[in-house]
Amino acid sequence: MSSEILNSVERSNDLRIAVAQMTSVDQLETNLARVLELFERATAGGAELVIFPENSLFFRIRSGSKLEALAWDGPGMQKLREAVDRTSSALMLTTALKTAGEKFSNSTVLFTPNEAPRVVYSKIHLFDVDVAGAPPVRESDHFEGGRSPALLDFRGWKIGLSICYDLRFSELYLPYGQAADLILVPSAFLVPTGEAHWHTLLRARAIEAQAFVAAPAQVGEHVSGDQIRRTFGHSLVVDPWGRVLADLEPSEDLKIVELSRKVIEKVRGQIPMKSHRRLGLI
Repeated sequence: MSSEILNSVERSNDLRIAVAQMTSVDQLETNLARVLELFERATAGGAELVIFPENSLFFRIRSGSKLEALAWDGPGMQKLREAVDRTSSALMLTTALKTAGEKFSNSTVLFTPNEAPRVVYSKIHLFDVDVAGAPPVRESDHFEGGRSPALLDFRGWKIGLSICYDLRFSELYLPYGQAADLILVPSAFLVPTGEAHWHTLLRARAIEAQAFVAAPAQVGEHVSGDQIRRTFGHSLVVDPWGRVLADLEPSEDLKIVELSRKVIEKVRGQIPMKSHRRLGLI
């Protein structure tokens, strides 16, 4: 598991985060404008870390249409960097990035003030499914999967990273249960799977890791001409006891939540799972 030290300062007891819920489309500039607007709202409310959903900057609606990736030297990247540099807050979004070959990565990029943006995680489990009630999806036709979990240190908080379909693979979260204070799951869950599994899986990850979980999500109808894709929404923040602290209504919005390390310490003190584990990480 890779580990990075990012903006590491004296260990903080509290962290104020914002989860942003979007209805992204297949136009990068439109999505970028919405990201910047939501980021300004979140930072005005005192958020230290603003987290956006999967497919933040490009949501492929038409099957077979060309993906538009965030260019490292493009104007979109520059606008994001300038917005973050004007604040004391960080921005994290998940979007398509071009790899060295013909495919893309589905990656989370972290922007921190006056520092170069960096990829902190790439989605490991690619969504190749045909769910009843939704169009078939084959991410592996366009994306290369990531290779390892990632844990980063943000202002003294250990953050475990994952993306959407990763949520179903509990083995990814085992090392996070040993180390993370907060687990992120930026997502674009389909409506049928969201209705059946979203809340249950996210609460389970929080309970088993005894950590906070934050999952910003895509929501609603994503329209391109006569084509429509639908996502579940319900961006969540869950505490280490499994309590839902935030559950966004089905529209574009954001929610600011203050996380307290004291809650983690209380839960882990009541049920000391770390000292009770009998099976090592395989």
